[in-house]
Amino acid sequence: MSLTIFGISLSTLLFLIFNIKNSRRFNLFDHWLHRKLVRDRDGFSWQVIAFLNDPKLMVVWAVLLASTLIDQNRNHTAMWVLGTLGFTDLIGIFLKRTIRRKRPIMHSELESGYSFPSGHVLGSTTMTLILLHLFGPKYGIGLSVFLIAIWLMVVISRLSLKAHYPSDVVGATSLAIICFSIASNFI
Repeated sequence: MSLTIFGISLSTLLFLIFNIKNSRRFNLFDHWLHRKLVRDRDGFSWQVIAFLNDPKLMVVWAVLLASTLIDQNRNHTAMWVLGTLGFTDLIGIFLKRTIRRKRPIMHSELESGYSFPSGHVLGSTTMTLILLHLFGPKYGIGLSVFLIAIWLMVVISRLSLKAHYPSDVVGATSLAIICFSIASNFI
């Protein structure tokens, strides 16, 4: 990834962290925007998408991908996939525990833990970037459109299920881009 995208992502993440921790006005705006975006769109299909992109299940998808790569004698790439997702998840967990942002009031009882950054979006964005990096050049625009569509559905599901504020989703996307940019130096 380019240095410009890295810089924009880092600036965005730092801006969000600072404002979530320090700005009542920013948080009120984020709450207002969340209410405007979600309304009553918490259907079963969003729950299925959220389940398939659960952070714990994302680890399973990464292990399956790594296993396939090992079968192809691409051991370094397999370890890179696992390392990239693991590194990103660790940073995400650290931020969740440091920032301790509560979830939106109307969130499901199935959702627990802190809100910022969204673990679903973090894992989904990271896996999308990994898959685009590994298979995008070979399979072209069709795969790219498919992966981005899946990623967008994950983003929408997290908002529709009232599990996250818009800034949680933007922060997770920014963090994934930052971590992927760092990890891509090791492949």
